[in-house]
Amino acid sequence: MNQTRTFLMFALFAVSFLLWQAWEQDYGPHPVNQQPTASATTPDSSTVPGAAPAIASGSAEGAATAQLITVSTDVLRLTIDTRGGSVVRSELLKYPVEPRTKKNPDPAPIRLLDDGAADYFAAQSGLVSADGAAPDHRTVFQTAQTSYTLADGQDALNVDLTWTDASGLKVVKRYTLHRGSYVIDLDQQIDNGSGKTWDGNAYRQLQRVDRPAPVYSNYLQRISDQSRYGFFGAAWYSPEQKFSKLPFDKFEKEPLQSPVTGGWVAMMQQYFLGAWIPPAKEADTFSSAIVNEAGSTPHYVIRSVGPQISVAPGQQASSTAQLYVGPKLPDQLQTIAPGLELTIDYGMLKIFAEPLHWVLAQLDKLTGNWGVSIVLLVLLINLVTFKFTNAQFESAAKMRKLKPRMDALKERYGDDRQKMQQAMMELYKKEKVNPAAGCLPLLITIPIFYGLYYVLRDSVELRQAPFFGWIHDLSAADPYFVLPVLYTVVMLVQQWIMPAAAGMDPTQQKMMKFMPLMFAVIFLFFPSGLVLYYVVNGLCRLLQQWWVTRRAEAAQAKAAT
Repeated sequence: MNQTRTFLMFALFAVSFLLWQAWEQDYGPHPVNQQPTASATTPDSSTVPGAAPAIASGSAEGAATAQLITVSTDVLRLTIDTRGGSVVRSELLKYPVEPRTKKNPDPAPIRLLDDGAADYFAAQSGLVSADGAAPDHRTVFQTAQTSYTLADGQDALNVDLTWTDASGLKVVKRYTLHRGSYVIDLDQQIDNGSGKTWDGNAYRQLQRVDRPAPVYSNYLQRISDQSRYGFFGAAWYSPEQKFSKLPFDKFEKEPLQSPVTGGWVAMMQQYFLGAWIPPAKEADTFSSAIVNEAGSTPHYVIRSVGPQISVAPGQQASSTAQLYVGPKLPDQLQTIAPGLELTIDYGMLKIFAEPLHWVLAQLDKLTGNWGVSIVLLVLLINLVTFKFTNAQFESAAKMRKLKPRMDALKERYGDDRQKMQQAMMELYKKEKVNPAAGCLPLLITIPIFYGLYYVLRDSVELRQAPFFGWIHDLSAADPYFVLPVLYTVVMLVQQWIMPAAAGMDPTQQKMMKFMPLMFAVIFLFFPSGLVLYYVVNGLCRLLQQWWVTRRAEAAQAKAAT
């Protein structure tokens, strides 16, 4: 296989990949937009698996008594609703919606949890009891103040919400936030001041709607939006079944109902996630549900219910868990809970993507620029594969030298393809030419292409990561198409230096002439970081090809004298 066929196969893989992604997005399975009915299940009547009672509204206090609390740290700004003590908004202060520019030096931060109807996503928690009062995620709590801020020099911030029943049962829901951390500790403290034993369960759940359909001004903007292809839905982990995704369209057909010890439940999207993490040794029940309220879109719930808690009169007990609302940073996630780093969803290509991400991360520590790190990665890979690539170019040069003799074989055998192939193989053997020399570089190129694509698409470190000049986001397409044009020029120069190989039929020759334009179109839609990789890689190959060709021509000239 010569270099020409290598390019053709690579182009075929790239085009096939684009078509597969587009087909999955446009024609693959999607959640059914269920029409809510008056008798549909509501949040007030969703049955909690593993516990006898339903999640009832609890307190009869009206909506007017509920209020919103703002809690700020150096990395998070939360909004907690006293109705249920639910976290209804989370703004990630280190991650702006748009890149910082001179015109927009302080863009709004990403809002992960959101109480807006179109993007509803909330982290809820509560208690349920079979025969007693219990504050669930609809009960109104009381708080001492409506604003909390982590002060300078302060490492932790406590936010207490209190509920008291007429019988004497008291529950304090305490959130603890830490400096520089996206992990929030939750402690539901039960103080039984009543005259009878209280039995119940603690639960934590994430509830959200499916993402609204994005609006694009043109088709190019639509197909270059890489967030369309990332996973958006629920996920969970158990030590036995490991990491499992639960798309919204499978909530009804394949509902989750599983006892788990040492796991977590989450809602995922590109770059960010929210996750409830119970204590490692706690035996919980994980479940999923679809909630329909009249006049609203379906809400999808993934829930963790803890074991039964029994509190005698005059005694206390508590239920703890951790809530993570933040970016998918692998170094941090793997220290929080087992398997949480798997939410960085590289899919089947993680075997290639994870090592590439690790190498890029190490290079970024040295350079401080992810674009420069990509360039260094190219040089490193070319250094490792230099010997194999050299063999590919040398084989191509030898085959061009054999072109007159191969043309003579064609004239001799005419349409007898079998004899023609046998004669060519004998010629290759005699001249020590390996036509398959281009296969190994292809086997290296394809995994790197796909692996790096997923790294650029799903690694939050590369989100809005600038390079130089006009490249302000390596995870987005080149806004001015400079890099795709550069790569096209590199391919044209390669074709000029290395003309069509011997034995190539007219159809392949036409495809080779068309390939630069085809690659220009393909790379219009890919992340600029990926195109940067292939521009630099193409230049390295071009220099190596020029060097090998020049050396071969010098050897031929010397032999002729």
